[in-house]
Amino acid sequence: MGERALSAVPPPSEFGESLAQASILVVDDEPGMRNFLVKTLAPRVRRVEEASNSAEASARLDEGHFDLVVLDNIMPDEKGLDWLRAQRKIGLYADAILITAYADLETAIAALRAGATDFVLKPFRANQILNAVARALDRKNLRRENYLLRHELLNEETSAARGRLLGNSDGISRVRAMIDKLAPLPTTVLFTGASGTGKEIAARNLHAQSDRADKPFVPINCAAISPDRIAEELFGTVEAGAPRKDGLLFYADGGTLFLDEVAQLPEQVQAMLLRVLEDRRVRPIGSEREVHVDLRFLFATNADLGAEVDAGKFRADLYHRINVVNVQMPLLQDRQGDVVELAAMFMRQISKALGMPALELNDAVLLKLNRYGWPGNVRELRNLIERSVILGAFPPEFSGEGRMAEQPAMETLEMVEQRHIMQMLDQVGGNRAEAARRLGVSRKTIDRKCAAWGV
Repeated sequence: MGERALSAVPPPSEFGESLAQASILVVDDEPGMRNFLVKTLAPRVRRVEEASNSAEASARLDEGHFDLVVLDNIMPDEKGLDWLRAQRKIGLYADAILITAYADLETAIAALRAGATDFVLKPFRANQILNAVARALDRKNLRRENYLLRHELLNEETSAARGRLLGNSDGISRVRAMIDKLAPLPTTVLFTGASGTGKEIAARNLHAQSDRADKPFVPINCAAISPDRIAEELFGTVEAGAPRKDGLLFYADGGTLFLDEVAQLPEQVQAMLLRVLEDRRVRPIGSEREVHVDLRFLFATNADLGAEVDAGKFRADLYHRINVVNVQMPLLQDRQGDVVELAAMFMRQISKALGMPALELNDAVLLKLNRYGWPGNVRELRNLIERSVILGAFPPEFSGEGRMAEQPAMETLEMVEQRHIMQMLDQVGGNRAEAARRLGVSRKTIDRKCAAWGV
């Protein structure tokens, strides 16, 4: 017995998109029933395999991952429920539908305790089994979506990490060009740079441009999870007598896993992660079975991983495995001209989110924002805008009230020109080409002026 359908994903049907993406294992000792189930499912799912007994079914699970098992309860060698209980203990991560000729309360309770999500009473029609399978898959996907949503909500920087990579500076333009090149490829990418430079935003942009864009993007801050819990969070657990806990590696299946602050991973977890990177197979804690996952890995760190390797704090083999392509995020102080565009975007987003009036980004504020060093990079700029919106005013050192020592008391013609151009840039959201058009000058003139002003 073996695989009966493995081809291009069939188009969604009246039973939903989840069915079209599914891989299903049919376990039944009766050839006629197996043939009926396979013929019913094969045109509507991505992959269906069959097994005639429990030993064969166990071998199929060892070979690959399934989203769902359709299981007959009465088989010559072993009852379906007994086999299901045993598989749950050693690491069965598929949902299961039990086929039974008896629908008494005792069987129903036993099926639920064994980990079956539904059962279908014999005899049944094709639509009945298709509806049961679609319901099980929809519930599975809903659990996954709810879990990932809670995970995102617990990530305090999630709202700040969404959006585009704004700016026209050389540094950020190089990052965008590299993302455009890497997005269609399965290559592992390491984002490096100081805290607050936008590494997660860059990773999200790469995912959004890839062929996994409609699949989950799962960010994990390795520094935010205690060392004694991070292995469980990533890999999940299988414990006798306790419900299994799926890890984030499983919930991200098909999508992109982004590990931020990867230098903070404990050594034991580094070794476990290396195995996943090498063969894309995950062994949950306490499980006897490895499960295949389809993932793209993105990493980020503000540490010098090479120095961490030399100091014995980070595995050299893992470092070389994740450092396939390195994307260096530039400091905000090196992104001439981008502060205006970023400040305008944050002002719009934050005032709308808080339901509070936006503050005017006038020429005095913009000049001081541009002259500030931004040691906290983009994150510091966003925090400043949010704090100012809440308080209803910029701090004195960034407002017209604060005197800048290098400014003369009287305005020169150059200062008037600078104020007018900066004000126009603010009005058009930092778009230099549009500002040049409205001012009646060339784009090169605007670029030259901004470079001379350090903008």
